[in-house]
Amino acid sequence: MSTPREGGCACGAVRYRLTSDPLFVHCCHCLNCQRQTGSAFVINVLIETDRVELLAGEPTVVSVAREGGLTQEIWRCPTCQTAVCSQYSTPRIRFVRAGTLDDPSSVAPDVHIFTRSKLPWVTLPDSVPAFDVYYDMKKLWPATSLERVAARETRRAEEG
Repeated sequence: MSTPREGGCACGAVRYRLTSDPLFVHCCHCLNCQRQTGSAFVINVLIETDRVELLAGEPTVVSVAREGGLTQEIWRCPTCQTAVCSQYSTPRIRFVRAGTLDDPSSVAPDVHIFTRSKLPWVTLPDSVPAFDVYYDMKKLWPATSLERVAARETRRAEEG
C-alpha cells in the first residue's frame, strides 16, 4: 500500500483503517449525495469491504431511500451520526467517505460522476474524466483494481 490511511467519525468513537489502496475514487454529484451530505458532492473511496478494518466503535447501519425505490446502507457513528461509509448494490465494495479520513488529501477523484446534477458554480478539472451519469468500469479502472475484483468474484464462486 502506498499510503496507510486511517479515519473516523467527528467525535472519534468510530475509527477505521483501510488495509490497501482504494480500487477507485469517485466524486459524485448526484442529488442523493447532495442531500445526504448537505454539500455539492461527495468523495467516495471505493474499497473491498474486508479491507476496511474497524479499530474502535461499532457503526450503526441505516437504510436510506434513493431515487427509483432503491436503498443504500450507510454506516454512521451512533453518537455523532457522521456517515463513515456506504454500500450500494455491490455488497463486497464499500464507499468510504473521503472526508472521514485523517488525511483527506491522501486521495483525489479518479472520476466525476452524475455531473448532470452538478451545481453550476462547481468547476471540474480537465484532467479528470467526467460523466453525466456513470461510466464503464472496465474502461476506466486500473488493471490492478479490476484484477482485485475479479479475484474476489472467483473466490466467492468457488466458496459457493
